[in-house]
Amino acid sequence: MKNVFKVSLLAAAVAITVGCNEKTKESPVQDTSVETTEVATFKDDHEKAAYAIGSSLSRYIATTLDKQAELGMELDKEVIIQGISDTLRDKSKLSDDEIMTTLKAYDAEVQAVAEEQQAELAKKAAADDKVRLEKEKAFLAENAKAEGVTVTESGLQYSVITKADGPKPAATDTVKVHYVGTLVDGTEFDSSVARGEPATFPLNRVIAGWTEGVQLMSVGEKYKFVIPADLAYGENGAGSIPANATLIFEVELLEIPSKAAAKTEAATEEK
Repeated sequence: MKNVFKVSLLAAAVAITVGCNEKTKESPVQDTSVETTEVATFKDDHEKAAYAIGSSLSRYIATTLDKQAELGMELDKEVIIQGISDTLRDKSKLSDDEIMTTLKAYDAEVQAVAEEQQAELAKKAAADDKVRLEKEKAFLAENAKAEGVTVTESGLQYSVITKADGPKPAATDTVKVHYVGTLVDGTEFDSSVARGEPATFPLNRVIAGWTEGVQLMSVGEKYKFVIPADLAYGENGAGSIPANATLIFEVELLEIPSKAAAKTEAATEEK
């Protein structure tokens, strides 16, 4: 909503006034009643500059009108064109003071409507969040009862999909994994599998649920983690992940690079 205030018609009017003051001695613009696909021709660079000024201001005003139309406030473009034309010909029906007073009042009206809509959107978002959080709370409670699910002291929920014997990482280790991340509603927000390339990262530089959960795994194992929001991205969310979201991950621990390298080095020394 803040963009609405930045692109006000008051600002546009000031821009037009500045443009007029600086360019009144330039050559007049050619007739523009041609198809947009026609190649433009100008008698000199000054005429081209004059046309560019008109085009730039028109686009600025059009963007402003579109944003305000989203608020349900629409102005007649033909009247705006008349105001520009009259002012360029020194035939404005309003004095400078009247222009500024009128636009200040209109800007105040736009801001009031925008703030009202913003408040309504915030109220709706809060209601939607409440409903979603209740669903996620119920999901966590139900999932905790599922067969094979273990709940840790922190609230992390996990189950073993594929069992294997191998080394386990420490929080300070770098791990190589494949994973798929989804929201409770099934929306997939990230997947190394879809990218076709495993992810490698230090285990102590990811969300708490990952740091804790992956340390439980042995290389070669695949786990399902259900991570409460306070062990994920919390109140801030991240990208397409909403605030206070419970996250579900299927994670396969492929390798602990540092330990794999140490094992290889030890085997070489034995030979």
